[in-house]
Amino acid sequence: MEQNPEILAARAKLAAKLADSRMGGKGTQRRKVKAKTSAPVGVADDKKLSGQYKKMGLSQIAGIEEVNMFTDKNEVIHFKDPKVHGSLQSNTYAISGPNEKKSLQEMLPKVLSQLGSENLNSLRKVMEQAHSSMAAGNDIPDLDTNFEEVSKQDNDVEVD
Repeated sequence: MEQNPEILAARAKLAAKLADSRMGGKGTQRRKVKAKTSAPVGVADDKKLSGQYKKMGLSQIAGIEEVNMFTDKNEVIHFKDPKVHGSLQSNTYAISGPNEKKSLQEMLPKVLSQLGSENLNSLRKVMEQAHSSMAAGNDIPDLDTNFEEVSKQDNDVEVD
C-alpha cells in the first residue's frame, strides 16, 4: 500500500507533538485535587437537621397532612404533607417541607375553623373594606346617548 507523503508527514508531526505527553503510568504527575464523591446536598442537610432535632429532644410526629401558619399581613403559609418534629414538654415544633404563601381570602373556606380572634378581627376589617369598595362601585351612571342612533351610524360605515 502506497501512502501519501503528506499523510505520513502529518502523522510524524502528530507523533512528535504527543511524544512528551502521557495519560498515566510510571513517571507521570499525580493528581493535585482528589475527586470528591459525596452524597447529594439535601441528604447531608437532612442528617444535620435530624441530629439537631435529637439534641433538642424533638421527635417526629406522624399523620399530619397539612399545616397552616397565619401572618400579620393576612397571609397564610401553607405546608402540604410536611415533616413535623415536636416536643410537647417544651412546646417546641419544627415544620419542614414544601410551602406556599397564599392570601387569607384564597384559603378562606378551609381555614375558617382554624382562625383565632386576632385573625377573625383582621378578616372582618378586610371584608368591610371590600364591601365598602363594592358598594361604591355599584353606582350606575346615567346615559345621555341614544343607542339606536349609534347602532345605525355603525351600520352605515363600510368595512373593507
